[in-house]
Amino acid sequence: MGILYSEPICQAAYQNDFGQVWRWVREDNHYVNVQDGFNGDTPLICACRRGHTRIVSFLLKRNANVNLRNQKERTCLHYAVKKRFTFFDYLLIILLMPVLLIGYFLMVSKTKQNEALVRMLLDAGVEVNATDCYGYTALHYACEMKNLTLIPLLLGAHADPTIKNKHGESSLDIAQRLKFSQIEFMLRKAS
Repeated sequence: MGILYSEPICQAAYQNDFGQVWRWVREDNHYVNVQDGFNGDTPLICACRRGHTRIVSFLLKRNANVNLRNQKERTCLHYAVKKRFTFFDYLLIILLMPVLLIGYFLMVSKTKQNEALVRMLLDAGVEVNATDCYGYTALHYACEMKNLTLIPLLLGAHADPTIKNKHGESSLDIAQRLKFSQIEFMLRKAS
């Protein structure tokens, strides 16, 4: 089911209903940056939660503010980086893996889609070192998730691996704690 939003445009963005998002924005452009009354999510954050790149691209072209934060102080970048495969994605990958490696290609496609989403946000000027209510940056989350494709993108956009979260851990500390040596090497090189 997912999340229910009080703002119809947020619900439409979350559910990938491009037609509804387009109608709301066409009616009044201020809906592009409207924040949901429940958790403060914007349509852009809602679309990033689910990885809906077409809606994200549309909202960015309509000057959606990439640096608006919700009640957890997270930006759209936090959610784009935290996006994981859904249960359905994993199920398809597992079922289709033996069939001419279709599952593998599906997994690669989903990973590239998420990479494109993060690139769009970085190109739109999202604050790469924004911290949420726990002191986490997008780089902290990418390190926790062992996301080897997004970490170089974030570092290339000048993500700071020395920023500490509220537990006193930097991204480098997280990589060391989880014994992700490749990530640790990338972060040391960037420091």
